[in-house]
Amino acid sequence: MADYNAIIIGAGPGGYVTAIRCAQLGMKTACVDKWVNPEGQSVLGGTCLNVGCIPSKALLDSSHHYYFLQKQAAEHGIKCEGLNIDIAAMQARKQDVVKTLTQGIVGLFKKNKVATIQGTARLMGNQQIEVTAHDGSKQVVTADNIIIATGSVPTQIPVAPVDNKSIVDSTGALAFDNVPKRLGVIGAGAIGLELGSVWNRLGSQVTILEALPDFLAMADRRIAGAALKEIKKQGLDIHLGASVTAATVTNNEVTISYQDKQGEQKLVVDKLIVAVGRKPYTESLGATEIGISINERGFIQVDEHRQTTVSGIYAIGDAIGGPMLAHKASEEGVMVAERLAGQKSEMSYETVPYVIYTHPEVAFVGKTEEQLKAVGIKYKVGQFPFAASGRAKANGETNGMVRIIADANTDSILGVHIFGTSASELISEAVVAMEFEASAEDLARTIHAHPTLAEAIHEAALAVDKRAIHA
Repeated sequence: MADYNAIIIGAGPGGYVTAIRCAQLGMKTACVDKWVNPEGQSVLGGTCLNVGCIPSKALLDSSHHYYFLQKQAAEHGIKCEGLNIDIAAMQARKQDVVKTLTQGIVGLFKKNKVATIQGTARLMGNQQIEVTAHDGSKQVVTADNIIIATGSVPTQIPVAPVDNKSIVDSTGALAFDNVPKRLGVIGAGAIGLELGSVWNRLGSQVTILEALPDFLAMADRRIAGAALKEIKKQGLDIHLGASVTAATVTNNEVTISYQDKQGEQKLVVDKLIVAVGRKPYTESLGATEIGISINERGFIQVDEHRQTTVSGIYAIGDAIGGPMLAHKASEEGVMVAERLAGQKSEMSYETVPYVIYTHPEVAFVGKTEEQLKAVGIKYKVGQFPFAASGRAKANGETNGMVRIIADANTDSILGVHIFGTSASELISEAVVAMEFEASAEDLARTIHAHPTLAEAIHEAALAVDKRAIHA
């Protein structure tokens, strides 16, 4: 008899949610995790809670308060003098948020009777896992089912070797103890934009170098264009089509060489953030040794139910590719747990929302116009600007818009794209609508409270058939 019905490797948003759901469904469950904090203490939550989603949002919020008081409070009749920044206090608050949430997972595990095994897991044959503890001791545990949720790590590039002193990855960029006067960022994706925004608001002169010629290439083109214009207005200097060829550190300065359409360029900064994406963390699992297929990019190969090429072993989240998003990993884990319990759980990848936490935020779900054009689907678009929203005007947050794309024949909602304040919250209405296969007419007939930002979604739905009231 196996020690457990299910063992989950990794305690990030994919792993810990999977473990809790397995336990809720009556399985004897354990979660193996090797994460330690800077003090060397074992903690749960993975990258997201410790050095990703949560701490970055804490700093984004703190820096936005400062930016508001410095740049926008006067228009509200609030006069602020003698403003200053206490980075140590800001970082302490961030860590307190992280500690509260990671300890919360410990409590949830206890409540649901999930066993925690601390250490590094390595897959063995016959549904066995060898776990090496931090002190070097080893134990072997067995399970009827194993779910791999090992997540991802920052991608490194040879031309800009990370030392986490002058050249840092996303983890290092969350731990600065002072505001860099000049900050360089390689990569204008979500991570680069968010981290660049934090330090720009606090006073850094931020330059972002993006190799791709298009800004936010995966987003709706009008949304991306509006976001680029606003982010540049806030002071971030964004260079598109800029390919970094070298980064060297001399006398605590980083000299960056890059190539753009003007030729060879140089940029000197005090700190450089490498934010060119993430790669799956699957190298030390021993997966291929027991017959699990891993592709050339390091992603574990799975079927539609997230089972690997070895029976009884599943994988979810960043380790298997697709959107590297915490909520995607969590939902995959729930699906696997429920299928192990005999349920017919499925997951729709067409309704996974994306969010970029700049200010204003960018959020979208479903298809863009460009994607629909590429496959020949006829569509119609409704657009509504936040400048025409009463609540947005009252809030002083009128930048941006909502765009709804619907099938020209059936009126089914195919995509919703938002650039504006609270876009991360507003996008959930669109996700629900698409999950229930709603039409633009359905949204247009749904009563929205007034005055709210969500009315912009209502008006955009009306605009699909050219009957918006306030624009």
